[in-house]
Amino acid sequence: GDVHVVARAMGLDGRIGSKFLHAGPGFGGSCFPKDTASLVQFSRGFGVEQRIVAAVCEVNRAQRKYMVEKIEQMLDGDVSGKRIGVLGLSFKPNTDDVRESPALEIIRLLQDRGAQIRAFDPQAMAKAARELKDVKLCSDPYGTADGCHALVLATEWNEFRMLDLARIQERMAEAVLVDLRNVYEPDQMVEMGFRYTGVGRQPGTGA
Repeated sequence: GDVHVVARAMGLDGRIGSKFLHAGPGFGGSCFPKDTASLVQFSRGFGVEQRIVAAVCEVNRAQRKYMVEKIEQMLDGDVSGKRIGVLGLSFKPNTDDVRESPALEIIRLLQDRGAQIRAFDPQAMAKAARELKDVKLCSDPYGTADGCHALVLATEWNEFRMLDLARIQERMAEAVLVDLRNVYEPDQMVEMGFRYTGVGRQPGTGA
């Protein structure tokens, strides 16, 4: 299946709409994670379980771990000792806000499994540097890819949509691209020689 096709079908229902049906590593930021968690706790104080909202919070936490498992699968089940590049550190594009950023949690989980991390973000480098330890912060996407066994696209900045992918590929130890924001088309990436995975999208499932 292709998650884009599923989302398009769901979005045809006007009660749902199509704007926020984007598969990825989960939501972050300073507001929505805090607000959903507060609603669950506030309601419990009155003896009411917000089961749907609680499930949303749990699924969002689990999604980050699932992304790490996807990265591990692309590296034969083990990231220990592997160099992994991460593009995007802010919780969404066009901000330097890294609060509750999925990218930062994914980096920490990869480090716990022994991975060596290189990373770049167009705006959030200074704030990310205060939150991360033992991460090589690079000056551009191409330096981030140097010697990497996998490159992870974690935030959908517009400049990441226009990368010179041949140049990226040349600088990597292994041409593995894990696209957590479904920026690129799977079949095109395979044609370029990448081992590619997205979220709910795989090569050969159609665009």
